[in-house]
Amino acid sequence: MVLDPVHMEGITKHARRIKSEVDESEHRNIAGTVWNDFLNPLYNQEGEKILSPLEGQYLREVKIEEAALQETIFERSYGLDSGTINPTSFKNGIVLDVAQAAMAAVPTELDLHRKRTITTTVHSTTPVGISEKTEKLDEGNTQNILLPAPSVERFEESVVHDIALHLSESKHALSHINQIDGLLVLDGPIYPKGILNWADHPELRELLYDEGDTRDVKGNPRDIIKNYIGLVNHFVSNEIPLLGFVKNPSTQALTRTLERQESTPQTPWVNDTAFFKKILEKVGYEYNRDENGDVQRKRVRDEEHLTYTNWFRSRGGADRYVSADASLFDLERTLDPEDYEVTFFVLYEPRSDLLYRIESPYGITKDPERREQLTKWILKEVATQQGPPEAVAKADELARISKDETAALQSEFEIKFNTEQHKDYDSHRWNELY
Repeated sequence: MVLDPVHMEGITKHARRIKSEVDESEHRNIAGTVWNDFLNPLYNQEGEKILSPLEGQYLREVKIEEAALQETIFERSYGLDSGTINPTSFKNGIVLDVAQAAMAAVPTELDLHRKRTITTTVHSTTPVGISEKTEKLDEGNTQNILLPAPSVERFEESVVHDIALHLSESKHALSHINQIDGLLVLDGPIYPKGILNWADHPELRELLYDEGDTRDVKGNPRDIIKNYIGLVNHFVSNEIPLLGFVKNPSTQALTRTLERQESTPQTPWVNDTAFFKKILEKVGYEYNRDENGDVQRKRVRDEEHLTYTNWFRSRGGADRYVSADASLFDLERTLDPEDYEVTFFVLYEPRSDLLYRIESPYGITKDPERREQLTKWILKEVATQQGPPEAVAKADELARISKDETAALQSEFEIKFNTEQHKDYDSHRWNELY
C-alpha cells in the first residue's frame, strides 16, 4: 500500500489550491479582533458572562532562559494522575475499564510513590450480581476497588471509563491529602469534566440528577464529583495551592459562544486551543531565492519566549456546572459558591508547539499575590521541563498502564470470563498491519 509519485503530486496540487483559499494572516487578524473586543468579558446569547478576566486582560512573554533561572517559589510540589487500559468490551456483554492512580512528589518521596488506587468498573448487559468491593494489596499500599457501573443503554464505554478514571484519581487524592504539604497539581482539569458533560446527554443526565431515582446506584457519579468538591474544600480552607495542568485542552466554550452570535466575527477555529494558539504564537517570515531565482517565503516561529495570557474566570462549557449560581447536582458546598468556580490561564510552549491550560479554583486565585506565584511557578517548570511540571510528569509515569500490561490484562480477562474481546474490522486490520 504505497502512493506512487503521480499520486503524491496530485495531492500536493490540492494543497496549493487549499493554500490559496486559506489566509493565515486573516485568521490572525480575526483572532486579534476577538481578543481586543469580545473577551472583557465574553457574554453568551442570554447575556450571561461566559469568560471574564480576573484582573485586567493581557498577553505576556518571558524568555525561556530567564523563566528557567527563576528562584523556586514552592519548595515542595506533588503531581497526581490516573491511567487506564481504556474501555474493553467482551462477547459475553461485559464492558470494563481499569484505572490506576498514583501521586508523585518533588523532591521524591518513595513511600508515597509506592501507593496506588486501582479501580475496575464493570458494566454488563445482563444482571450478574456484581457487588462493590475494596481490598488492600501490596502490604496495604494499594486500594483495589471493584465497582459495578450504573446501568445505561448506550455510552457504556464512556461510563466505565469516566468512573474508573475519576474515582481512582479523587479517592487517591483524598486518601493521601494529609501528606501533602505543598502545591498539588492534577494531571488534567480540577473537576471531572468528562462526568460533568454527561448533563448535556439525555441518556446520561439522569445519572447526575434525581430523574429515575439514581441516588443509591453503585458508582453514582455524584459521589465522584463530591470527592473533587472535597479536594477544593480542603485546599482552599487550608490555603494550600491546587492546580490542574491540562496537556490537551479541547474546550469549545469560547468558540461556540462566538459562533452563535451575529455581532461577533465568523470564527475559523475548531476549538479554543486553536484560537489561543493564534493569539500566542509569535511568527515571522524569512525570504530566500530558490534555484530558479524565485522568492520563497518561509514561516519562522520564535522559540525563545514562552507566551501566556492573564487569568480568566470560566462559566462556559462544563465549567458552568460548578459556577456560583449552578445547582451543582444538589451537592453541598461549604465555602462561598464563587470559590469553587474554575479560573484558568493558557500558556504556549513554542519549542514543542503546544498549548497548555492551567486551572485553579477561584478560592485560590482571587488572591493576586498567590495568583502571580502560581503563574511564575508554572512558567519556570515548563521552561525547565519543556513540557508539564516535573511532579506531573513523574505521576504520569507512575500511573501509566503500558501497552504490554494492557494486553496482558485483557488476555487474562478473556481467560477468567471464558470469552473473547469484542473486535471490529478496524481493530483486526490495524493489528494485522502493526
